[in-house]
Amino acid sequence: MNRLNIITLGTKDIVKSHEFFKKLGFDTSVRGKDSNPDIIFFRNEGSRIALYPIEELVKDIDKDNPPKIGCDFPGITLAYNAKSNEEVDEILNKAESAGAIIAKEPQKTDWGGYGGYFTDLDGYYWEIAYGEFWEFDESNMLVIEDEK
Repeated sequence: MNRLNIITLGTKDIVKSHEFFKKLGFDTSVRGKDSNPDIIFFRNEGSRIALYPIEELVKDIDKDNPPKIGCDFPGITLAYNAKSNEEVDEILNKAESAGAIIAKEPQKTDWGGYGGYFTDLDGYYWEIAYGEFWEFDESNMLVIEDEK
């Protein structure tokens, strides 16, 4: 098992979350009615993201004993790897304009890059970061080589 195809984010309001991500520029595919979608898939480069009602997601995990909803930090972050400092600033500004909360203003990082964090409408943390020596493949995925 060496592949991750879909990351599903449980959302409290699938319609509002859909609008938020569309404002960020994500291309999406809606399953069900636009006014009350069953699930929304993102047609992005690399791994896929899906939005799904969180109440349904916890029931999908275990309908008899679903996980409890509502931590301050769910233990997951999502990352967008930018290609410049300016792109980091642009994405964070776009996210804030769409309704995100900036959790960490863009700044130099401990590892020598530049980045910041925002939380989306459901409290998921998104890192927007740039590294001067990063390379991307033909699918716009960050190339990560083994250390030698």
